[in-house]
Amino acid sequence: MAKTYTLNVAGLTRELTICKVNDHMDIAAFIMLGDAELTVAAATELLKKCPEFDILLTAEAKGIPLAHEMSRQSGKPYICARKGEKLYMADPVVVEDQSITTAGKQKLVIDRKELDKMNGKRVLVVDDVISTGGSLKALDALAEKTQCTIVGQAAVLAEGDAAERKDIIFLEPLPLFFH
Repeated sequence: MAKTYTLNVAGLTRELTICKVNDHMDIAAFIMLGDAELTVAAATELLKKCPEFDILLTAEAKGIPLAHEMSRQSGKPYICARKGEKLYMADPVVVEDQSITTAGKQKLVIDRKELDKMNGKRVLVVDDVISTGGSLKALDALAEKTQCTIVGQAAVLAEGDAAERKDIIFLEPLPLFFH
C-alpha cells in the first residue's frame, strides 16, 4: 500500500500519494484535475486572499481548473500558456522552464494575440502548486513581454521552501520528504 500525506486545505481533507522524485526526495502528489469540490473550494479561498486583478494567467495543464474556477467566480477572464505551439498561433511567444514534476525543460507558449490582451492590465498568475518557482518564472517572463502589471502569484499549495516565501499567495504549505 502506498504511503500517503493527509492534506487539509480550503476546509477539505485529501489523502495525497507520496511519490519518489529521486533517491533523496519524495513529494506528495497534489492533483486537482477531476476534483471539482476541491477546485471550487480552493478558488473561493484564494480569491479572498488575492489583490484586485483584471486577468488571470496560468500554465497548461494542472493550473487550468483553478484558473477556470477563479475566472468563473470573479467574472474575470483567464489566459493559458500552452506546452507547445499550436496551429492556431499566428505569432507564438515561447519561454522555457524547469519543473520539479516534469523531466527536462518544458516550453510554455502563448500566441501574441493572447499576450496583447494583457497590455495595460493587472495580471494575477495562478498555478496549483508553487515549488521551485520555475513555472511562475516562465509565466512572468511571458507576461513581461507585454505592458501589464503582475499584481500577484497565487497557488493552492506552496511546496518545500516555497512556503517560506513572502512574495506568493497560497492556502497551505506542502512538505517535501527527504530520506
